[in-house]
Formats: sequence, C-alpha cells, structure tokens
Amino acid sequence: MIKLFSEIPYISSDFVTLSKVTQDDAEGLRELAEDDLVYRYDPTYLFERQFDDVHDAIDAMYGEVFEKRESLFLGVRRTGEGRFLGLAEFYDLRDDLHAVFIGTRLIRRCWGEGIATEIARLMVDYLYTKTDIEVICASTMTENAASERTLEKAGFIRTSRGVLQDWGYEKPVAADMWFS
Repeated sequence: MIKLFSEIPYISSDFVTLSKVTQDDAEGLRELAEDDLVYRYDPTYLFERQFDDVHDAIDAMYGEVFEKRESLFLGVRRTGEGRFLGLAEFYDLRDDLHAVFIGTRLIRRCWGEGIATEIARLMVDYLYTKTDIEVICASTMTENAASERTLEKAGFIRTSRGVLQDWGYEKPVAADMWFS
C-alpha cells in the first residue's frame, strides 16, 4: 500500500484516464476555470480559480499545495486522447483517520457523458486498492442534482443532508455529505 500524496498517480480505465496536469493542458484548464456555470455549485475558493494565469495554477498544483498534502490534482482525459476535460482532486486528507475527500470538475461540453461517474469510480478503486485510505467522502450543494446522481451511480451513500458549511459565499451553504 502506498501513502496518498507519496506520488502523482496515473489511473486509467478503457474510458477515462487521470494523470498529472501539464502545461499542455493550459487551454483546457482555462476553458474550465473561466466557465461560471461549471462552478455554480462549488466553493468559491477552488484552487484553479485563484490564479490570473492558468500556467501559474498548473505550476502551483504540484508545489506547496501538494507538498503540504492539501490537494492532489489529476487531469481528466478520455483514454487514448490527450485533450484535457477536467480535474479530479483528492483533498482534506486526514492521515489519522485514513480518510480523504474527492471532487471533480468537468468542462461543460463533457457533461452527461458518464465521465464524472467513471472518474469517481476510478478514484474510489485507486484509494481502496492501492493506498491506505479507508474512508472516502464527498460533499455537494443540496441543489446539485447532477453530482448527487454521479455519486449515487459511483456507489456513494448520502450520510447527512443540508449541513451548513462555509464555501466562501456571503452565507453558509446547505451541503450533503457522502461516503463510499
């Protein structure tokens, strides 16, 4: 078993591949980060949106945020294609509990193709079979029906509903908590 954050994983199925984000992904990351509709149900402080230049965001993904084990980002691609489609993220690692959260963000033109469900399944499989992680969590705004369906299809169970959380908006938002 490996420790999460000890390497940047390469995770693949016949449909989707998750691997290190590179400067070749800059245009796709820009498309993702600049689309407010993609982020309407996400916290305001997501990493890739904190930079004026996506090239700087890519450089920073594997710097301090990775070294401090705060977030591990992987680029999403269809297997056999090089085009960037979104981000998969492991975050809020709790070593003492062997727990981590997962999240995904996809370019809008890829919505509804089953990619998000496959990403979640791949992330869960990787965590349970290759790492010492024993608890996998996710959170969604209560209004985010698409992410709810994705998590359910990937085998997650909602453990709480409407928990008020600080996602960077003026007021706390109601979020559902999920467990795999």
